[in-house]
Amino acid sequence: MAIGAVVSHRNFGSFLSSGKVYQEPLFPGYQRYSCRNSFGSSNSETLRARVTFQDESGRPNVLHQQFANKFLNVKHSQRTRAICECYLLSRKLGKLGIVDNQFQQSKHATVIRTRAGYKSEDYDITGEGLESLVSSEGASEAILVEPVQQTKPWWELPKRWVIVLLCFTAFLLCNMDRVNMSIAILPMSKEFNWNSATVGLIQSSFFWGYLLTQIAGGIWADKVGGKLVLGFGVVWWSIATILTPIAAKIGLPFLLVMRAFMGIGEGVAMPAMNNLLSKWIPVSERSRSLALVYSGMYLGSVTGLAVSPALIHKFGWPSVFYSFGSLGSIWFALWLSKAHSSPKEDPELSAEEKKVILAGSVSKEPVSVIPWKLILSKAPVWALIISHFCHNWGTFILLTWMPTYYNQVLKFNLTESGLLCVLPWLTMAIFANIGGWIADTLVSRGLSITAVRKIMQSIGFLGPAFFLTQLSRVRTPALAVLCMSCSQGLDAFSQSGLYSNHQDIGPRYSGVLLGLSNTAGVLAGVFGTAATGYILQKGSWDDVFKVSVILYIIGTLVWNLFSTGEKILD
Repeated sequence: MAIGAVVSHRNFGSFLSSGKVYQEPLFPGYQRYSCRNSFGSSNSETLRARVTFQDESGRPNVLHQQFANKFLNVKHSQRTRAICECYLLSRKLGKLGIVDNQFQQSKHATVIRTRAGYKSEDYDITGEGLESLVSSEGASEAILVEPVQQTKPWWELPKRWVIVLLCFTAFLLCNMDRVNMSIAILPMSKEFNWNSATVGLIQSSFFWGYLLTQIAGGIWADKVGGKLVLGFGVVWWSIATILTPIAAKIGLPFLLVMRAFMGIGEGVAMPAMNNLLSKWIPVSERSRSLALVYSGMYLGSVTGLAVSPALIHKFGWPSVFYSFGSLGSIWFALWLSKAHSSPKEDPELSAEEKKVILAGSVSKEPVSVIPWKLILSKAPVWALIISHFCHNWGTFILLTWMPTYYNQVLKFNLTESGLLCVLPWLTMAIFANIGGWIADTLVSRGLSITAVRKIMQSIGFLGPAFFLTQLSRVRTPALAVLCMSCSQGLDAFSQSGLYSNHQDIGPRYSGVLLGLSNTAGVLAGVFGTAATGYILQKGSWDDVFKVSVILYIIGTLVWNLFSTGEKILD
């Protein structure tokens, strides 16, 4: 960047007797000007604002540089014509006809020549040398400031990745607030004398609200933007989490309603996040960004399962809900100050990053009407819905029934079962990010998005299916745990498959599409969990795993036959 500036005027008389000018770096992208007169006084300001001089009495005289803002955006090229308008303010400049601190406009036009060569929309610079400015008041001298390289501190992330990290943190809190009930329900059931049927009712009440807001949250996010919807969701479920102990002490119906309210808040999170990232993240970074956000859910489960027992032991079961729920207020404060629904709404976003985002993103303005008939007429949309159902059947069964399997089949005690339940979540968090980087690398090397999505989702289906078939053959608990962990780890490759595909096929409707497919996924979890209990009454764990394997294979066939990575909804 090159910036030209008028820094001295020969007709200033006693105002500037020495005419000496020097410069030094102030901060990246700008220079500090210090203009020293014969009396030794000096003052300095950034070029962007003004250059300040002092007269004999020490009072400042201000040379306004209206052209400065334009020069700060000078771009590289062959020619630049500099036209500057200077407003001179000083009672001491009577020679120039300026009286009573009024402004008089002095226009200077010249061709500034330099070997570097720069261009902007308004100015040309060419040549070899520097010509003096000439005005009606007399000769002036112009200085061309040497460019200063703008560099960001190493710790300063691109703004789009700040959005990703905030979404990651929201999903971390989401699962922390969800799983704390699975730990707190044990002392709560003893205190309130709940039987197993009541415990099951309380656990399932979360899904009543969760199902209600999947599609509604997607519609809302696509119409008003993801910032508002995700912010609402976090605040809503955080309040519901804090009020849970109060509701439990009032009575069971109030607790059921509060858990459903919590589900309402968490139900909008995934559609809103999907809408946000469809606008902020280029296609070349889509898989890894989604993988990072979803790994927040897995790590949230790890954190909740690890921290809750210690809090309950030391402070009692209500402390889990109060402490976890209060974290949402901290997140919300950061969200309000840092997040925007799209790059176009962020005034602090650099022009360079905005260009990168808009060049690599295909999302447009928020929609006003959802074309339901068009959406539901597309085969890739149904491939998403069916595949999401098949995927979540196996995932929910493993995550819900895993402690029971460890205890009944592998003969681990409850403490060991609880610790080993954390292992698959950690494995999923690691493998999700590995899969995201692999997928984005394949896209950047020229492989089609369709091929990448099919490869990653096929791994997410066939990997778990293979390791589940091996469970009946292993003879040691260690190998069984290894198979379960590998199954869940490869399952996480789905984050770069079907979970990334909503933004591929319909970026403007990504919230609605995720709401549709995740509704099917939640239903799979509800029905699959119940069906597993029925199968275990009549059969064995091998039968449970066989059902999951069959659905994984169906999902693989449907996905590879009907899915696409191309945009089909505009």
